[in-house]
Amino acid sequence: MEPTALENFLLIALKPDNMPIGAMLPIVGFVFFVAIRQMIKNDRHIKNGQKEKIWDEMIK
Repeated sequence: MEPTALENFLLIALKPDNMPIGAMLPIVGFVFFVAIRQMIKNDRHIKNGQKEKIWDEMIK
């Protein structure tokens, strides 16, 4: 009997060589979330004519 797709995926994903990749995915997702949040914040500053606030936020 062949393993199901989920069982096969878990067999591959839980091998020690693949664990760093699994740990990296949430980190990349978090960094992407922070970047998108900052992008939205900067777009609001530009829309309100407060371009100097972008630089002030960047050098904090």
